[in-house]
Order: sequence, then C-alpha cells, then structure tokens
Amino acid sequence: MRNGFIIVGSLISIVFGIWHFFIPGIWNWYSFIDPLATELIIAVRAINILFSLLLVLLGLANIVVVFRVINDRLTYLVMISISVILWAARVILQIIYPQGSQNLLLQYLMLSIFIFVLLCYSVGIFLIIKRNDNLL
Repeated sequence: MRNGFIIVGSLISIVFGIWHFFIPGIWNWYSFIDPLATELIIAVRAINILFSLLLVLLGLANIVVVFRVINDRLTYLVMISISVILWAARVILQIIYPQGSQNLLLQYLMLSIFIFVLLCYSVGIFLIIKRNDNLL
C-alpha cells in the first residue's frame, strides 16, 4: 500500500517534469523578457531545464527505490524525504506567490495537484517510518 502512494506521486512528478520542458514555448516566456537581457534568458532557460530534469530524475529514482533495486531503509527514507521537501516547498510557494493567478480555476487546480502529490509522498514516508523492521 505504501508503495502505491509513492509510485503515484512519482508518476505525477515525472509527468510534471516532462510537461515543464515545454512550458516556455507554450506560454511564450521569452517574449516577456527584453531580448537584450541575454544572461537572463539563458538563466531562465537553464533553471527550467534543470528543474524539469530534477522532477523526472527524482520521480524515476523514487520508483527504482520502491521496486527495491536499493533495499536499504535509510536510502528509501532519504529519497522520499527529498520529494516531500520539494513538494512542500512547491505548495508553500503556490500559497504565497500563486501561479495561474489570471485564472482562479487554474490557480487552485495547481494548488490541489501540488497538495495531492505532497500527500502521496507524505503518506508513503509515514507508513515507512511507522514500520519497525530494518528492511522494506
């Protein structure tokens, strides 16, 4: 049961990561930046690529850990904790500095999805911590 929560959170993370690679083109990000600000354009591009890649790789790594390629409780807890921290930060940012504010439905849909992913990882890690054995 605990693995199901983590797998769902991981798959959503992977989908968000893949989708995020295309966001600059979909929303025409660079049209909002002065073309002469080349360093800013490069920085925004790099941050988006690295963030997208992080989501994909972290989601994949979590799935690998869940399927016991690494059968070590500490590794499992560390990997899933990273995802909990990442998604908790995303929820906090969405509350403080909401994206999609031009469309309240989009804004709250994003918040709901972020909370759902955070809950998937949080419930999964809670169930792992609750177990007393050394191995998963």
